[in-house]
Amino acid sequence: MKNPYIPYEVKIVDAWYETPGDRCIKTFKVTFSDEKIWDTWSHQPGQCAMVGIPGVGESMFCISSSPTEKGYLRFSIMKVGKNTSALHELEAGDTFFIRGPYGNTFPLEEWKGKDIVTIGGGIGQAPLRPVIQYIRDNRDDFGELTVIYGARTSADHCFKAEFEELNACGDACCHLSIDVQEENWPHFVGFVPALLMEVEPSPENAIAVTCGPPVMIKFVLENLEKLGFTPDQVYTTLENRMKCGIGKCGRCNAGNLYVCKDGPVFSYAQLKEVPEAFA
Repeated sequence: MKNPYIPYEVKIVDAWYETPGDRCIKTFKVTFSDEKIWDTWSHQPGQCAMVGIPGVGESMFCISSSPTEKGYLRFSIMKVGKNTSALHELEAGDTFFIRGPYGNTFPLEEWKGKDIVTIGGGIGQAPLRPVIQYIRDNRDDFGELTVIYGARTSADHCFKAEFEELNACGDACCHLSIDVQEENWPHFVGFVPALLMEVEPSPENAIAVTCGPPVMIKFVLENLEKLGFTPDQVYTTLENRMKCGIGKCGRCNAGNLYVCKDGPVFSYAQLKEVPEAFA
């Protein structure tokens, strides 16, 4: 069994900015420097990895690529501190280190045959991206795919080209929003919970998955209940709470749950009586 404290070196194949600004988001497409690692590596949508640079630090991030995307991993990282700022300085050909994968996964096998609704806000779309891609790559196994996504401005949207492709190819029905009207913006204006009520997805044989700012999730969950979704039909991820990833530091608890040991993926049924989960 591999020592969980020993990291893998990965090499950046490509890197690009998803959004501008001081808290910009940059996506890294990486492969293992030692190609033999692919023989034993395995991850599923919802899992995370510790990402860092020796001498700088480490941070926990979701793996934003699906296991169906072979030969590389993706991480979409917001610039918010010392480690992420150092990562943002890296370009194709540079290396950093990862440890993982950590955590449980979205139960996609259980969701086969169901309609899937994803509801994301800002960088919260990163954990939802592998779910969407996995469904696209196994399209016959799932029902309708509805993607609901919003950000503060159109410039703050991640994965813009992928949403256009999703709509164009017919794999999903995408609904986009921004908080305040912009000139020539053709989609919904308002917050994500309001967009959800505008789209009004049916709970019949459906699963809803949401990730974004805690206040967004709070109101999305309330609106899903209004639409008739039961708590066991709704899932979210608390990966932003994960610290060490292996249950040693005890800093990721929400009530009696520990995100690294019990999550980061939870059904709303599991979290409904844990109000601090969305604090």
